[in-house]
Amino acid sequence: MKNNIAIIGSGFSALSASCYLAKAGYNVSVFEKNATAGGRCRQLKKEGFTFDIGPSWYWMPDIFEKFFNDFNTSTSDYYELDKLSPAYKIFFKDEIITIGDTLDKICTEFERIEPGSSKPLRKFINKAATNYDIAINKVVLKPGISPFELVTPETAIRVDQFFKTISGDVRRNFKNPKLISTLEFPVLFLGAKPSKTPSFYSFMNYADFGLGTWHPKGGMYEVIKAMTILAKSLGVAIHTNSPVDKIDVENKLATSIVVSGKKHNFDIVLSGADYHHSETLLDQPYRQYSEAYWEKKTFAPSSLLFYVGFDKKLNNVEHHNLFFDTNFETHAEEIYDNPKWPEDPLFYANFPSVTDASMAPKDCETGFFLIPIAPGIEDTEEIRAQYFDIIMSRFERLTQQKVKNNIIFNESFCVKDFIKEYNSYKGNAYGMANTLSQTAFLRPKLKSKKVNNLYFTGQLTVPGPGVPPSLISGKLVAELIKKHHNN
Repeated sequence: MKNNIAIIGSGFSALSASCYLAKAGYNVSVFEKNATAGGRCRQLKKEGFTFDIGPSWYWMPDIFEKFFNDFNTSTSDYYELDKLSPAYKIFFKDEIITIGDTLDKICTEFERIEPGSSKPLRKFINKAATNYDIAINKVVLKPGISPFELVTPETAIRVDQFFKTISGDVRRNFKNPKLISTLEFPVLFLGAKPSKTPSFYSFMNYADFGLGTWHPKGGMYEVIKAMTILAKSLGVAIHTNSPVDKIDVENKLATSIVVSGKKHNFDIVLSGADYHHSETLLDQPYRQYSEAYWEKKTFAPSSLLFYVGFDKKLNNVEHHNLFFDTNFETHAEEIYDNPKWPEDPLFYANFPSVTDASMAPKDCETGFFLIPIAPGIEDTEEIRAQYFDIIMSRFERLTQQKVKNNIIFNESFCVKDFIKEYNSYKGNAYGMANTLSQTAFLRPKLKSKKVNNLYFTGQLTVPGPGVPPSLISGKLVAELIKKHHNN
């Protein structure tokens, strides 16, 4: 008889797991609290403008391709992918660095800023490429059960890279502070300070400079649409507007879930929702991790986001833009060491309509602005308005244009919304940081230690934050379920 599996949530990891489990012959039902599938990857459509309100960077195209290949399909069967040229721009106080779509172009740009820097850059990216190969093909495909998973012939000779940091590596090889910031930026996706991130994670720099930055035509939500079509074709039932209130447990077995007050029986339960929230759905004796445990963990930042419709095309901007005209270290301290609203925040701005006309009305621009902030801090309308004004003034100055009077509308999303919409612990945006003490087997487990048929997936568990790791997390948990519960 086929096992019936309930999956809570429908983000990348949950949809990934649903596909692998359905392919393996399980009856899979997905329950999503919001009106659309996709978890944090959702879209806002307003007055002809289309915004990705969650993830907006498409990195590691090979991971997406591998996922669809596992079902004898390809990304190109579902959406059109463009490599961005340039990948992005970084605005400093007195300089703009343009990251091209090839390593040669990036080397030329590094030489312009710091003569002689292209040589150490090529060496750094070569090492990062090797790390990427090991990470993606060896390390991240392990379920995070034992420390020995990290010990492979390849990692054993690189053990020092788990104890050195990205920051140390970069600063040994590059002296120009702008180049240092450029190379330290990608690890912010891993949710920790570069000075706390093991240098093995330089594979993110290869993802950036080696593999490039891509855009699915129509936005990141096209990937969710593709995964939903695939899941349904495999027999997965997806129920939206279906919040799960409780996981019932008897004799160390999850027997049912309560959805909008109604009980549904299942043989196996998998939660792709926020891990901390998922455990609150259990009675106290069945929770693995205490509130004190979560309190001590390093969480990735939350974000203050603005979705802005402009009634004109903007000048001097690319699809992706980073504004690093303030102090990187100070802002990082205000997120991780001394959590508070940043005095002078770095911020990111995304204008997908620069490369994809479908994202905005004719002669208009779709703008998405993001300020990384500490999770759990105070969030009020007044604070949001104050920061919108701060970044728009800087944006006008750095891009040398007036835009404030061209704003048709501006919608914001912050800590309170992450909690309300996604049950996100302290309103974090990217899960749990990948620091050394929170790597691989040291992260919350895919399989519950207290409930025999309860599993977890997503960015708070293995392998970690980000969209590609979430796709992998879904695959890992599906393999674990197959191993423990043969159909």
